[in-house]
Amino acid sequence: MSDGGERRYGPLGTALVIIPTYNEAENIKPIVARVRSSVPEAHVLVADDNSPDGTGKIADELAVEDDHVQVLHRRGKEGLGAAYLAGFRWGIEHGYGVLVEMDADGSHQPEELPRLLTALKGADLVLGSRWVPGGRVVNWPKSREFLSRGGSTYSRLLLDVPIRDVTGGYRAFRTDTLEGLGLEEVASQGYCFQVDLARRAVKAGYHVVEVPITFVERELGDSKMSRDIVVEALWRVTAWGVGTRANRLLGRERP
Repeated sequence: MSDGGERRYGPLGTALVIIPTYNEAENIKPIVARVRSSVPEAHVLVADDNSPDGTGKIADELAVEDDHVQVLHRRGKEGLGAAYLAGFRWGIEHGYGVLVEMDADGSHQPEELPRLLTALKGADLVLGSRWVPGGRVVNWPKSREFLSRGGSTYSRLLLDVPIRDVTGGYRAFRTDTLEGLGLEEVASQGYCFQVDLARRAVKAGYHVVEVPITFVERELGDSKMSRDIVVEALWRVTAWGVGTRANRLLGRERP
């Protein structure tokens, strides 16, 4: 801490961009190329859930050609949260200073990553936000936008977190921030995984910054969004919110 009570942040260290994949053969090569062009010093970890379409094989070929690319082969499709947790553990074990979440389908534009990393110099966690001034979505139907905005608003109000885009998945963490979030207790997936990490960061007192991004709907491949993901998010967020309020009324807080 500085004399004025403000935290002094250390150097970021090397960034590891974690890209979970399942049947992203059409997207993985261009997205890795865009990351490497946008932030040449960053490393990339492709966390592939044994994709039947050969995504893992393509990623292996990229890794042979580029020593900044690594591949984590997983046994099967276990969900977004599990893939990121495995990637986080790998990145922590290998000494990276920054761990980045990024979709494989191009919806998270690698060209915006330098702005997230710049903001992280004075923060513990930076969120790429669609719902702050300057943020926007491209090629989304109104129904999808309503669902996303509504989910973020519901989560923000029920969990009392001052974040506009609680469900967004384009994020840059300092490694020591992730280590302080109790990752071993995280079991949620999909949207809910993102909400869980955000609420943990706020509750732990970390400085969270939102940077506006342009979210572009995928052009190739199939969306992984499903009714089950939405339902899980709804009931888990509701349970967290009710539990927090109950503990406050009883004069105790749950970690």
